[in-house]
Amino acid sequence: MGTMKNTLNATHLVKTYGSVRALADVSITVEGGESVAIMGPSGSGKSTLLHTLSGILRPDSGTVRLGPVDVTSLSDKERSTLRRERFGFVFQDGQLVDELTARENVAFPLLLSGWKRSRAMREADQWLSRLGLNDMGGRKPGEMSGGQAQRVAIARSLVHSPAVVFADEPTGALDQATGHEVMQILTTVCQMSKATLIVVTHDMEVAKWCNRLVEIRDALIHDDRKLGVGQA
Repeated sequence: MGTMKNTLNATHLVKTYGSVRALADVSITVEGGESVAIMGPSGSGKSTLLHTLSGILRPDSGTVRLGPVDVTSLSDKERSTLRRERFGFVFQDGQLVDELTARENVAFPLLLSGWKRSRAMREADQWLSRLGLNDMGGRKPGEMSGGQAQRVAIARSLVHSPAVVFADEPTGALDQATGHEVMQILTTVCQMSKATLIVVTHDMEVAKWCNRLVEIRDALIHDDRKLGVGQA
């Protein structure tokens, strides 16, 4: 029942920017706990799809549902709450807050949800420890390597037990070995947390860490197939 509640179901999504059609008629269902890589050339619509599935963008037509919840019909405020409580995000540059320490960055979503600071910090420390960053809690983003900062971003994306983690080119700013390590951590931790993972990438080596590959071309789904997990 838990996974049904977390099934992400998008039907007939259309999104245009002026005369450019970013999504022409896209339907996709992602079961709770799946890991899906979305690939395609630049401008194919893959980031628009990620932003529409996650409620950052509202489609011109079509619907996105998370379990029984119609995400597209929610108000801006309700979508914002949904993103904060049910979704986690990992971006190419991590988007950590420079002025905060690693543990403060990880605790941030919990503090926004009203957790007491001491409890949020304890939870953040546990996540940093889980990701091999025990001694990094007091460091600020500028004092960490790119791979360490991305691991902090992964901890932050999972600290509030989201249903779905959205990762937009999570290894784009990293060298190949570090990117490999970050994807291994991201897929493993999502699996352990039973979180769904949706990754936008242009790199097949990154996609191979997921168990499904969706290819987008010219604003339409061109291919949708299963992959063996951890082939990289």
